[in-house]
Amino acid sequence: MSRVVAAESNISPARDTLRFFTSHSMELGDFSSKPAGASPTLGQLLKRVGDVRKEATGDETPVHHHMLDLSDTSSVEHRSLSFVLSFNNLTYSVKDRRKMTLPSVLRRRSAAATATDPVAGESLFSRTKTLLNDISGEARDGEILAVLGASGSGKSTLIDALANRISKGSLKGSVTLNGEVLESRMLKVISAYVMQDDLLFPMLTVEETLMFAAEFRLPRTLSKSKKKMRVQALIDQLGLRNAAKTVIGDEGHRGVSGGERRRVSIGTDIIHDPILLFLDEPTSGLDSTSAFMVVKVLQRIAQSGSLVIMSIHQPSYRILGLLDRMIFLSRGQTVYSGSPMSLPSFFAEFGHPIPENENRTEFALDLIRELEGSPGGTKSMVEFNKSWLNMKQSRNSSSIQHETEQLHQQGLSLKEAISASISRGKLVSGATTNSSTSLTSMVPTFANPFWIEMAVLSKRSILNSRRMPELFGIRLGAVLVTGFILATMFWQLDNSPKGVQERLGFFAFAMSTTFYTCADALPVFLQERYIFMRETAYNAYRRSSYVMSHSLSALPALIFLSLSFSATTFFAVGLDGGFSGFLFYFLIIFASFWAGSSFVTFLSGVVPHVMLGYTIVVAILAYFLLFSGFFINRDRIPPYWIWFHYMSLVKYPYEAVLQNEFNNPTKCFVRGVQIFDNSPLGAVPDAMKLRLLKTLSNTLGMKITSSTCLTTGSDILQQQGITDLSKWNCLWVTVAWGFLFRILFYFSLLLGSKNKRN
Repeated sequence: MSRVVAAESNISPARDTLRFFTSHSMELGDFSSKPAGASPTLGQLLKRVGDVRKEATGDETPVHHHMLDLSDTSSVEHRSLSFVLSFNNLTYSVKDRRKMTLPSVLRRRSAAATATDPVAGESLFSRTKTLLNDISGEARDGEILAVLGASGSGKSTLIDALANRISKGSLKGSVTLNGEVLESRMLKVISAYVMQDDLLFPMLTVEETLMFAAEFRLPRTLSKSKKKMRVQALIDQLGLRNAAKTVIGDEGHRGVSGGERRRVSIGTDIIHDPILLFLDEPTSGLDSTSAFMVVKVLQRIAQSGSLVIMSIHQPSYRILGLLDRMIFLSRGQTVYSGSPMSLPSFFAEFGHPIPENENRTEFALDLIRELEGSPGGTKSMVEFNKSWLNMKQSRNSSSIQHETEQLHQQGLSLKEAISASISRGKLVSGATTNSSTSLTSMVPTFANPFWIEMAVLSKRSILNSRRMPELFGIRLGAVLVTGFILATMFWQLDNSPKGVQERLGFFAFAMSTTFYTCADALPVFLQERYIFMRETAYNAYRRSSYVMSHSLSALPALIFLSLSFSATTFFAVGLDGGFSGFLFYFLIIFASFWAGSSFVTFLSGVVPHVMLGYTIVVAILAYFLLFSGFFINRDRIPPYWIWFHYMSLVKYPYEAVLQNEFNNPTKCFVRGVQIFDNSPLGAVPDAMKLRLLKTLSNTLGMKITSSTCLTTGSDILQQQGITDLSKWNCLWVTVAWGFLFRILFYFSLLLGSKNKRN
C-alpha cells in the first residue's frame, strides 16, 4: 500500500539536479578550498547570483533557483533514494476520564446491566479514546510529507508517533527507516523535532541563538570559523540576513517578527543538518506570506537530502504547490493519502468534485468536517480511500513493479545510507563513515564532551543575565534594603542580657532572610524548562552539563550578594570576632545563599507552576525557621518533630553564626545586677538589686559583686542547646545541603523531562 503512494510522485530529473546542486551549495567548505583549476558547479554559481541579488535588493525571501528545462534529460542521472521512512498500522489509544454526573451514571449502570459483552477499556470512570487508528504511509528524503486535518484529528499525535515521542508500550504498529527499526538513541542523533511553540531565549540575537546551537550540535573538531560559516550559510538559507543582529524579543522587548522567530526555531534544530526533520504545525499563527516562506525553507531543507514530515492545519494554494505528499486525517483515521496533484481526481471519483478556482485543501477539509457531523461520519471516505488506492495499484501494477525492482536495486541499508549522507555533508556532528563501525557507534550520542557543553551553557546563561541586569538589580536591592533595615534596627548592640536577646533575634531574621531572598530563583528554570526539554530531547547536551553550568553561573551573583549583606550588617550591628569573625560570617552567609538557591532550584524542577512554587517555598522556609532552634530550643522540641529540626536549612547557619559570636570564653554578657534583667526584678531600684545580690552571695557562699561575670558566651550556647556541631561543621553541612539539592535537581530533570507520551 505504501509503495502505491510513493509511485504517484515520481521526481523529475531537473528537480533531482536542483536538489543535488542545493545540497552541495550548503556544504561547510568554501569555494576557495577547492583544488586549483576546478570550476564551480552550476548550483554554486546560482547561489552566488542569488546572494548578489539579495544584497542589492535587500530581499530576504529564500531564493529559489529555477532550472531551465533542458531538452536532453537522458544524460541526467536519476537520483537514488537514500532514506525511506515507512509506518504501518499505527494505532494509539488513551484512557479519557468520564464526566461524573448523576444522570450519566444511572444511564451507564442500566446500560451495563443490559450489555452482554463490555467494551474493552471502558469503565464507569474512564473510556478509551483512539487517537490513531491503523495509519500507514511512507515518506522519502528530498520530499515534504504534510499531515492535514481539523483540530483534534490526530496530526500532532502522528508526528509524535513517527518521532518516537510515544512510549513503545502504548503505540501499536511499526515505524522503520530503510526497513530497519530505529533505536531511540540513534533517532535522537539523526533527527530533529521542531515544536509548535517558539522556545527561544528572548535576549539573544538571531545570530547568537544559531551560534549557540552550532556550539552544542557541531563537534569540537570543527573549527570556530567553520561553525561560523555554517551559521552564516544557515542564516542565508532561512532568509534571516536582515534580522541576524536583532534580539528574539518577548512581551517586554521588541524583537523579530513571528515568521522570523519560527524560522529561527527551525534553524536551531537543523544546524547539524539532520536526516529526519519533524515539525508540529510550523505555520501556526503566521500570516500567509510568512507561512509560505517557512514552508519554502522546509522545501530547501528537503532538497538538501533531508526527510521532512510536518503537520499543517490549512495550507494556502502556494504552500500546496510546495508539498510532495499529503495525509488527511479525521478522528485518527486516514481519509486521503497521496499526492496533492491527485486530489481533484480523488474527490471527483468520490462524488464530490472540487469546483474550479477553489483551494483544494480548504474544500477537502470542509468536506471532511461536513462528513464528521453526519450520522455515518467519515467511514465512507475512509473505505473509499482504501479502494481508491487498491484501484490505483492495479491500474499501475506494471510501473509499480518496475519501480519496486528499481528500489530494491538502488535501495541502501540504513548503515550504508547514513554513511553516504555523512560523506555528502549531512549530520555535521562528528560522525564517521568507517564501514567497520556499527550503526550505533557511527554517530556519537553527543557532539561534544562534558566540559565543552558546560562552558557553552555557562556562557549563554551569563550572556542572558547581562542582557537583563534588572533581575539581578532587584535581587541586590532587596538584599541591601534588608541589610540596611537590620543594621539600623540593631545598631551597635551592647553585651547586656537585652543585647544577647537582640543578637539572637538578629541572627534568626538574617539567616531566614538569606533563604527567602533566594525564592526569586524559582522562575528562572521554569522559564527555561521547555527550552531545556527541547534541546535535551535530541541530545544537544547532557543534563549533567546543564546542572553543573546552572550551578557555576549562579556563584558570582551569590558571592556578590553575600558580600553586600555581610558588609552592610556585620560592623553596623557590632558583631564580635574582628576580621576573622567577618570572614566566617561572610562564608556562612554565602553558604546559606548557596543552599537556599539550590533548594529553590530543585523545587523549580519538581513544581511546574510559578505561583504554586512560591507558595511551597514560603511555607517550607517558614517551617525551617520554626524548627531552627530560635523559637524553641532543641531540648524542648517534641520527639516526633525532632527529625524536622535536623532537616531545617536555617538550623545550621543559625547555630554557626551564634558560635561565631558567643564562642569567645573571655567575653562576658551578664555581670552583677544584670542577672535581674529580663525578669520581674529588673524594675526595682539599683540599691535594692545590690542588697538582693549581697543576700544571694551569702546564701550561695560565694562573693558576687556588680562586676562579677555570671554568664559567658559558652553559657549562652549551652542555654540555646548548641552543643552538637562546631561552627565549621555547621558551615560544611550547609554547603553539603546545597550539593544535595543540586543532585536532586539533576534527578528531577532526568525523571521529569521525558518527551514521550504514555
